[in-house]
Amino acid sequence: MGADLKNTVEAADIHVQYDTAAKILLAHKDILSRILLATVNEFKGMSPDEVKEYIEGDVHVGNVPVDPGMTNSETGERIVGLNTVHPEIREGYVTFDVIFYVRMRDGLSQIIINVEAQKDDPSGYDIMNRAIFYVSRLVSSQKDRDFVGRNYNDLKRVYSIWICMNMNECIWNHVHLTNDAIMANHKWRGKLDLLNIVLLGIPNELPQQGEEYELHRLLSTMFSVELTANERLNILENEYGINVEPDFRKELDLMCNLSQGVYERGVEKGIQRGQKDIHHRDAIRLYQKGKDICTIADLLDESVEQVEEWLKSVLT
Repeated sequence: MGADLKNTVEAADIHVQYDTAAKILLAHKDILSRILLATVNEFKGMSPDEVKEYIEGDVHVGNVPVDPGMTNSETGERIVGLNTVHPEIREGYVTFDVIFYVRMRDGLSQIIINVEAQKDDPSGYDIMNRAIFYVSRLVSSQKDRDFVGRNYNDLKRVYSIWICMNMNECIWNHVHLTNDAIMANHKWRGKLDLLNIVLLGIPNELPQQGEEYELHRLLSTMFSVELTANERLNILENEYGINVEPDFRKELDLMCNLSQGVYERGVEKGIQRGQKDIHHRDAIRLYQKGKDICTIADLLDESVEQVEEWLKSVLT
């Protein structure tokens, strides 16, 4: 195996491991309860332990397809809980990272929560478009699972929460439906709060303490490459009161080791060369080795237009 291919395989392997470890950590109810506490208004004022009790069934990680006709069935059986994104590159369909049901405080209604972990704000596509697609699937896939026939009033509210790491600052956006009355002001019946997209930008540098940055500091603690395992544990236990049990500790240690490995291989941003520079050089190298533009775009998870832009100097 050539050195370039070996490095590419190792980098891809550690990326898959890193992504998987990140999803597993996010799926812990101690973490999910704090995400819900910050992003879903109904849980405001509750404690994380109280919120945990409202998370129903299993939290699914990486196994519920996003593709139409597949989200509400798994191996031919109806899903009672929910799950995430498939690690196989050639699987042929995309899956949700983390997905689960939450019972509301009234004890009757439910909402569906999807959490997606991103290493950054992707350059190959607009993340808002992908988030809209995911949240739309969360609604449409409820047919024959959460409601039947024309019982659209049984639709559950959905949240798709996107956590983008390696950003330059703390970012928080809530995207939802609004009603602009252009003519008259008729009261149309229905759930205007049915669709919710939450976009969280997490900086690699640990945010300062304070209520405003509480969620961002928690997520940065888990995923920052600048903290040791002991530093992460200290913050989680002392600042957030999270009882770090052996399994959680083991996963956190793995996350720390993988993030350090990613850092050392120059795969993540914030090191000597940005990921854009790496992909630019890789695109030229792959093209010189006979790869076509579409294949290069697929290998680098970039758009064809971006690859063509990088290859201008070679193509002309």
